Formats: sequence, C-alpha cells, structure tokens
Amino acid sequence: MNYDVIIIGAGPGGIFAAYELVQLAPQMKIAVFEAGHPLKNRRCPIDGDKIKSCISCKSCSIMSGFGGAGAFSDGKYNITNDFGGTLYEYIGKKKALELMHYVDQINTRHGGADCKLYSTAGSHFKTLCVQNDLHLLDASVRHLGTDVNYVVLENIYNLLKDKVTFFFDTPVQSVEKIGGGYRIHCDDASYTCEKCVISVGRIGSKWMERVCRELSIPTKSNRVDIGVRVELPAEVFSHITDALYESKIVYRTKQYGDRVRTFCMNPRGAVVNENTNGIITVNGHSYADPAKQTENTNFALLVAKHFSEPFKDSNGYGESIARLSNMLGGGVIVQRFGDLIRGRRSNPDRIEEAFITPTLKATPGDLSLVLPKRILDGIIEMIYALDKVAPGTANDDTLLYGVEVKFYNMEVDVDETLQSCHDGLYIIGDGSGITHSLSHASASGVHVARNIAARRS
Repeated sequence: MNYDVIIIGAGPGGIFAAYELVQLAPQMKIAVFEAGHPLKNRRCPIDGDKIKSCISCKSCSIMSGFGGAGAFSDGKYNITNDFGGTLYEYIGKKKALELMHYVDQINTRHGGADCKLYSTAGSHFKTLCVQNDLHLLDASVRHLGTDVNYVVLENIYNLLKDKVTFFFDTPVQSVEKIGGGYRIHCDDASYTCEKCVISVGRIGSKWMERVCRELSIPTKSNRVDIGVRVELPAEVFSHITDALYESKIVYRTKQYGDRVRTFCMNPRGAVVNENTNGIITVNGHSYADPAKQTENTNFALLVAKHFSEPFKDSNGYGESIARLSNMLGGGVIVQRFGDLIRGRRSNPDRIEEAFITPTLKATPGDLSLVLPKRILDGIIEMIYALDKVAPGTANDDTLLYGVEVKFYNMEVDVDETLQSCHDGLYIIGDGSGITHSLSHASASGVHVARNIAARRS
C-alpha cells in the first residue's frame, strides 16, 4: 500500500479528517488529493475592470482547492443541529454538537480567537419573529469572515504540510476496490491505500454519483434549494445582524404552504459569482476587516424542492433553471424588487437610479422569466413577511440577484461511522449529501478520523 489513508478532497471534511489523524495517529502515512489549487494559488480572475464576468477557468478557484468552496465564503461556522445537515441522525445530537464545538476550538487556536461567537439564545428577536409568523432557528455562530477564514486555513495547512502528502491539481478519476484496500486512479498515476475517505463537496456531485454507481453504493435523491440573493442597505437589518450576525429565519407561505428560508446572511458584505460545473450562480461574502466592508447587507431566500418518483434528478432541475438565467443574462440577472412586483424588467437606468449601489456587476433583467411562478411567489411573500420585522426589506430599490441554487449531493448510504457498504471506504462532508455546512462537514471529518485511528490501535 502506498498510503495508510487517502483522502479525496481538501475541503473542510478532508482537512479536519487529516488534522485529527495527524493528532491521533502520527505514524500513519496520509495523502490528500485535491482537484484544485493550493490555497496561495487560488485567485479568481474577475477583477471588475478588465475581467467582469466568469471566464470558466479549468479549475474554479472559488469552488475548488485547499479549503474547498468554503475557503472564500464568509467563514460562518454554525454550531447547531437545527440546520446545516443531518449528521446528528447518524451519530446523535450530543455527539454532533460536541464535534462542532471541537472544530470551533481548533479554528480559534489557529487564528480565529478574536472572532465573536454569536448566539440566538434568549434573543428578543425570536419573539418578534413568532409574532409575525416567522421562525428563528436556534444556533451559535462563529463568524470568521472571508479574510480571517483564509488565515485559519493557511495556519492549518502549514501545520499539516510536512506531515501529510498533498497532491494539488490532481483530480481523482475513479476509485477501485482491491484486496485489502483501495486504488485511486488519477490522470498520470494510480495510488493504493488501506482506508479511503471521500470528501469531494458539492462540486463533486456528478463524480460522486458515478463512483457510487461503479461501486454499487446505495443512494437516495436529495433536495435542491432555489431562490435569489437579496441585497439592501445594511441599516435595514442592522438591529438583527448586530446582535445575531447570522439569522436563519423560516416562513411558511400562505398560498402554497412552501417553506422559504433565509440563508448565508452577510452584513456589510458583497454579492459574488459562483461557478458550479460551468453554471454561473450567485453567492455572498463578508469580511471581518472594516476596511473591506460595504454599505450593503445580502442574504439568500431559498425554497427547497423535494421530488417524488419517478423524477430523481433534483440537481438537474436546479441546473436547468440556472442555465436559463445564464442564457437570458449571460450570467447572473439583477432586478429591483419594485420592478418585479410591477411586472417589468429592470434596465441599466433603473439600477443606476436606485438608492443602493450593487456590489456585483450583473445583467439587469426579469427574474419572472427564469424562476418558476410557485418559487417566485413564495420569495415575494417572504420579502413582505420580513418587512414586518426589518422594515425596508420590501422597498422598491431592494435588489434581487438570480439565481441562487444550492445543489445537494444525493444522500449516500453510510452507517454510524460514515462508512459505506465497503469496509474502509468512508464518505463525508457535503459530498455525502448528509452535511450542508462548514461546521457539519468539518465535524464529519473529525468523526471519521477518530474511527480510523481507533481501529488502527
């Protein structure tokens, strides 16, 4: 065997699996294979000047590389079982929270100590939400910010680089089960191991589907979240974000009974492009450094869609909507809320005249030509509901960027140790379909590493 353990993917799950293995079993030979670049080489070419939109790089530096898609996120680690994944269904609620707190301790020791830990516990805002038929989910959140998150990742990498063999810009093509272990095949070479940990993230969803087919690993369809990213003046939500920073608010629509939720709130942040398998969608970042902050706050409004038989391709459904946006807008579309409810498309003049400066250069257009009516109706209803607790949300100049899609991998069949039906093959992080967040993905990596180390001893 070339290695005792091979980890596929250097996102949060893979990083924390490697970290914990180094702590518990330093004698083990560990290799991490990552399709993207090292952290220091991850640079998106979009500069807003010479390059204003996605040029479809071979390896997207926003989505791939050391740190995974979370490297340039706003670095929010939510410590909760209420959202962010269903890890607790496999390992128990108490254990899941313990692991998330452990991950938080590691982050604070490696550069995040000065970042505040927010909590919804005892918040008067929870009462205000309930009074207006909105529901604030419970969580503690450590906000690192995009800048501090980078520092934390850099420090952890420096700790690991001499103890773990990293293969960057080395996508794994396939995984083969062999006697006593596994062989992974890359473009130019193959490597063997006793234990294999797959942590490919959401961007590896299609690859993960193929591996599960080839190894006959059972899976089941997951959901897809579709919606928009809202951008408005920071003052509108400041009474909430100053106290809670991240607020996960859920609303059940009167018209259809669908659930709409806020997601990834970025106080004084920026809206950004995201490239997932060649599809341009929208996301948001925020920084801890006041010098990098903006005058706007952004967050997503998402509607979850689950599908029943015979349709199973939830991600394909989300992709088709995102491609339609790309077709009409050449990428991301932006529309004023006032234009949307009046049934007219936004144009450059209306965007220019708005009392808010967009943080992302997007194509003015009409989201009603892209999003299904049921989803759009739910988003509009949610905006009016939020306006009751954050007056100004439903202002005409509030900007809506579309589309935002959260693709979830199909849920892979694993046991309580996150091991597949093949002994020694573990599937963790967002690639498993079980976790949907930085904290849950990281915790899953720690959980698997402890199991491997225990079996080794």
